[in-house]
Amino acid sequence: MWTKEFQCGGHESALLDCRSSGSARNTCSPGKAVGLTCSEPVRLEGRGSRCTGTLEVKQGKWRPVIGSEWTLKKAAVACRDLDCGSAVSVGWREESSVRSVWRIKSECIHSGSALRDCVTSDSSSYILDLTCSDSVRMVDGTSLCSGRLEVKSDQSNQRWSSVCEADFDQQDAEVVCRELGCGAPSVLKGAFYGEVEAPMWTKEFQCGGDESALLDCRSSGSARNTCSPGKAVGLTCSESVRLKGGDSRCAGTLELKRGEWRPVFGSDWTLKEAAVACRELDCGSAVSVGGRKESSVRSVWWIRSDCVQSGTALRDCVTSSSSSYILGLTCSDSVRMVGGSSLCSGRLEVKSDQSNQWWLSVCEADFDQQDAEVVCRELGCGAPSVLQGALYGEVESPMWTKEFQCGGHESALLDCRSSGSARNTCSPGKAVGLTCSEPVRLVGGDSRCAGTLELKYQGEWRPAFGSDRTLKETAVVCRELDCGSAVSVTLIQESSVRSVWIITSDCVQSGYALRECATSASSSYILYLTCSDFGRKPTVLIIRVVALLLTLLLVTTALCFYCKACRGQKPGRQENIELDDYNLGVPAAEGGLTEEEGAQGAE
Repeated sequence: MWTKEFQCGGHESALLDCRSSGSARNTCSPGKAVGLTCSEPVRLEGRGSRCTGTLEVKQGKWRPVIGSEWTLKKAAVACRDLDCGSAVSVGWREESSVRSVWRIKSECIHSGSALRDCVTSDSSSYILDLTCSDSVRMVDGTSLCSGRLEVKSDQSNQRWSSVCEADFDQQDAEVVCRELGCGAPSVLKGAFYGEVEAPMWTKEFQCGGDESALLDCRSSGSARNTCSPGKAVGLTCSESVRLKGGDSRCAGTLELKRGEWRPVFGSDWTLKEAAVACRELDCGSAVSVGGRKESSVRSVWWIRSDCVQSGTALRDCVTSSSSSYILGLTCSDSVRMVGGSSLCSGRLEVKSDQSNQWWLSVCEADFDQQDAEVVCRELGCGAPSVLQGALYGEVESPMWTKEFQCGGHESALLDCRSSGSARNTCSPGKAVGLTCSEPVRLVGGDSRCAGTLELKYQGEWRPAFGSDRTLKETAVVCRELDCGSAVSVTLIQESSVRSVWIITSDCVQSGYALRECATSASSSYILYLTCSDFGRKPTVLIIRVVALLLTLLLVTTALCFYCKACRGQKPGRQENIELDDYNLGVPAAEGGLTEEEGAQGAE
């Protein structure tokens, strides 16, 4: 231990520049070694609140941060370093001249590092503005709009307190969701995001519902001393996402609200990203996604694919941009597949009532091949290939109670007739699991396992383009076609440009189906693939060989039994005499041997 007392004035530049006591300390009690946390050299300047303004970081000197590529996911790190609440909004402004700034690497701060540890020097005129909630935050949730609610009870000591369920109601939740820039509250439940030993807020909130911040609400005069375990408020606010201009709430132009509603820039979206949007909208599976070009450039939200694919909510992944390309999206309204390896496989679930948004499993006894054909068509997939109960896991979810009676030609499952009587029970392991084939084919070759690769998506067959395609990606196609191994892949240039589907290699290599990795484009290059078709042929040959071997084995066994039966018969008297004559080699009448010698010879 250091043996003297430090006596700093506080203005010194180094600790050893401080005075120290003349006398030395001989002992120090256990557990008394100094532990220290310094706040990060981060601040928000120019807005009158310490939790909103221009983000600045000090590394030697204070500089603003370049802001053209920031998302709420990154902003949440800055809010945490500032000991503010959740990230509410992030934007950038262009100044009149270029200045020295700090650039902060996304991959660095996403790994858990502090802002100051991730900066590099740069120059720019684009400066980051950030707003954090001052006294409310969500912790341990799946997005910035969900988690266990915590309130900062005292700005001076910076303590965050959980809120007891008995002190919080739906109107209070509406205020919190609005304060955090989220949609309306969808779940309000004690201990939904875990229970902690954190301090509890001691008074009841009494919001009218129209306040802009929770601490603007009135609260009860009396303080609560206790809160039962498992009663800390867990809150989920709906994401501010919608589809506009389509035939239903699950189809149309994708728009997102972060301060204001804007359409989403959509030139590079695949079904993989679209599935996240459908899930946040509580629609079914992603069916189609495409961009359209408008007549003029407008303000849009650009959503980074890598951010969405990491499991982050859409709102946490947006940055402001301008474009004339707008994203259109179609989700299935009342049918989805869950737990499968692609959007065309999984346990079938049906939404029984648009008002309560419940998803129900379907009993195998209430579903047949014609029903499966309708579902696969509704989801934009190929024909059904596997229909089996519990193929994708069994769950305790509610069950659809009536039998589907589809003709097979309907466009949606809920367009089908259903039985009049309701089913009360369904045996365990009987929830419908369905696999639809992927709409992929090879055309123009010598067999169905060779030719130009074509993919049906958004209702039309197009050839696939992939200038960087290797046998590794080609093997996925061969497998989906139930052909053998990939033999060759050739890039062919046609005489004119045509509409194609671009299939991204990294998406396919991640295990996604081809249709989930396709985007629309134009090109004169198309792919010609050859698969071995070896998978089925060896199977037939093996079956024939095994059948032949079994036949030979049966014949051999029968002959053995026959021979043993023949040896086991006792010969008659005449036969015995002839055998003796043959073995001795002399006629019995000649008597060349004695009777005893003849008996020995016979033996």
